[in-house]
Amino acid sequence: MKKLILSLSFLLLLFAGCTNSLNTPTERVEEFLGKYQSMDSEVLAQLDSVIASDDTMSDEQKKDYRALMEKQYQNLSYKIKNETIDGDNAIVDVEIEVYDYASSIAKSKDYYNEHPEEFDDSSAKATIDTDDDVDDTKDSTTEDSSEEDKDDNSKKDSAESKDSKYIDYKIKQLKNVTDKVKYEITFNLIKENNTWKVQDISDMDRQKIHGLFEQ
Repeated sequence: MKKLILSLSFLLLLFAGCTNSLNTPTERVEEFLGKYQSMDSEVLAQLDSVIASDDTMSDEQKKDYRALMEKQYQNLSYKIKNETIDGDNAIVDVEIEVYDYASSIAKSKDYYNEHPEEFDDSSAKATIDTDDDVDDTKDSTTEDSSEEDKDDNSKKDSAESKDSKYIDYKIKQLKNVTDKVKYEITFNLIKENNTWKVQDISDMDRQKIHGLFEQ
């Protein structure tokens, strides 16, 4: 019985030691990035929130964009470069590798600016009424105002159509991305209640994880 108790005590100490050894700045960063790789529910909830707030994409475009981000997360890889601990503060330097979406978007913007005619919707252009049977009894001010409203609405519809076509083109190009890019990210951690916690990352670092940071 005494040997059994000693053995159990040893196993408990060993387990406690392993658990504690996992509570390191590097382990916490690996856990953080692992949530992207495994598409953790918290990560996907944040993604859905960002996409839902975008008013430039249609529902179908949002669906395609979400799939692109999921592909990015699943294929994210990283390498821990360095860990530095200073009391209850620590930094972990990481090199991540992701799909180079930023370069694809930059090329799409250039193409859009160089070939604007390809994104014009001729059907949305305003047409001129050439009917000779004009009612001279209509108030000219009201008529002019009505025509201006029509022209403004036509321009708005045309611009929205042009933007939608550009988004379709951009998403299509993103789906074809196979090149990857490497980014450096420095994670900051604080030790609270004997547990290391990753501090909020910057928008710039978040863009790097999404492959959207332009170097």
